[in-house]
Amino acid sequence: MDYNYLMKKILIVEDEPEIRDLMINYLSREGFHIDPAEDGVQALSMFEAVKYDLVLLDIMIPKIDGFGVCEVIKERSDTPVVFLSALSDDRSQIRGYDLMADDYVTKPFSMPVLVRKINALLRRNNRTDDNAGNVISCGDVVINKDTMEVKVAGRDIELTAREFDILLTLSQKPGRIFSREMLLDLLWDYNSLVDERIVDSHIKNLRHKMGGDYIETVRGKGYRFAKKDI
Repeated sequence: MDYNYLMKKILIVEDEPEIRDLMINYLSREGFHIDPAEDGVQALSMFEAVKYDLVLLDIMIPKIDGFGVCEVIKERSDTPVVFLSALSDDRSQIRGYDLMADDYVTKPFSMPVLVRKINALLRRNNRTDDNAGNVISCGDVVINKDTMEVKVAGRDIELTAREFDILLTLSQKPGRIFSREMLLDLLWDYNSLVDERIVDSHIKNLRHKMGGDYIETVRGKGYRFAKKDI
């Protein structure tokens, strides 16, 4: 039996009124709750205020383009993002997928096909949510989110609260690069006056306690949890 998508919240970011109205009317009839945004600033403001289940995102929108909006959304959440764009060239599509977009649909598109893509993404995301427990296993690293206990190759590792937060953030997205700025924004209040080098210090301590090459440095970009043996 299909998952019940009734009243799932979708944010549509589209500056062309005809296309936006078409999607609103069609998807509303399909049982979705739709909120429209006309530019990137409005989209991010709405995304911060409401927990959306999926975002349909045009690229060529005013103020902040779709690529910029997608980057912010994916830094802050696992919400599925589908690009809807007239840009059909390989370079644009590759850039979209590099920003962790879940799908890229070129205009003009079929609404019935788009609905099926949306349903498939919601099904996949729902299974992920259902299976998300309180324990994360990444190779021989086991992290209990509730008790803040960490084991590496069977050894108990004592971490400070900040070290635990960094490790948890990196391990939940193995292979994804987190810049110093991103970690500061997620785990500290980056609006406060915090020296970026504090991230390097915590990473150094984490590596010393864990041993091995679990946390990699990507020169000029940041840090990531190694994908090997996951």
